[in-house]
Amino acid sequence: MTPAQARERLERVVGKVAGVLRGNEEVVRLLIAAIIARGHVLIEDVPGVGKTTLARAAAKVLGCSFARVQFTADMLPADVLGVHVLHDGDFVFKKGPIFAQLVLADEVNRASPKTQSAMLEAMSERQVTVDDQTFVLDDIFTVLATQNPVEHHGAYPLPESQLDRFMVRLTIGYPPPHEEKALLTEPVGKSPARILDELQPVLGPRQVMAIADLAAKVEIADPVAEYLLALVRATREHTDILMGCSPRGSMALAALCRAWAFLAGRSYVLPDDVKQLAPTVLVHRIVATGGAAAGTRTRALTVIEEIIAQVPAPR
Repeated sequence: MTPAQARERLERVVGKVAGVLRGNEEVVRLLIAAIIARGHVLIEDVPGVGKTTLARAAAKVLGCSFARVQFTADMLPADVLGVHVLHDGDFVFKKGPIFAQLVLADEVNRASPKTQSAMLEAMSERQVTVDDQTFVLDDIFTVLATQNPVEHHGAYPLPESQLDRFMVRLTIGYPPPHEEKALLTEPVGKSPARILDELQPVLGPRQVMAIADLAAKVEIADPVAEYLLALVRATREHTDILMGCSPRGSMALAALCRAWAFLAGRSYVLPDDVKQLAPTVLVHRIVATGGAAAGTRTRALTVIEEIIAQVPAPR
């Protein structure tokens, strides 16, 4: 597959998924770019805006196996990873939903810390260990996790170690008024649920991985790399940040910039790519301090925007 053919397929993927989500193509593009960059995605938004629909649509169009895990407080690690069961006198391993290629971890912050930690190895190394036996996951394995940012009752905030394993944090937001009106007035045959049911794959897992290899070859020139590192270092030195971005975060930002540039039809990353993508990669990785909004995503985003405004971009 040539780069031009890959981009044409990716544009079709974005178009089909955006057709289901209705009116938020940039979020869809970010999601597809993150998958191409081999990153996990945290979708943080209020209920009913299409988080689950977005994940299902992406899996169908990319031709990937899909599993949805509805996290609850009483869920055990074995419910996610799998368990050995007795069969014909022998113990055999029954795989859990984590073995799908795209895994929707719905309301992940409702699971106990013990169950949340069971996902760490899978997200970091694409493998799981059960009863001292290691199982390798698919190369395309991606976690799409959702959580409600305003719900705290019965929820367990994700620890920084797990947040750092998500490449991006996305918010979908409410649809534009005309799109929401269309959801009310259009025939049932044009509803998101019906469109989702009728979606056909545009790519397959091997093709997605081939495209990921092409995107990884996108060049980041030294001045752009220095700019990216300057932004990251600034998060570690800012007086209003208790914990700055990790090296894993800087590598995630570079990988996402490559995939984003590839989607845009370029073989090189621009400083504007870094500037545009930095908030969605960094906001969940830093811990802000000071003021009534200490530790909140809003405060963290404000600080990141200040840093972007202060650090000069190369010309």
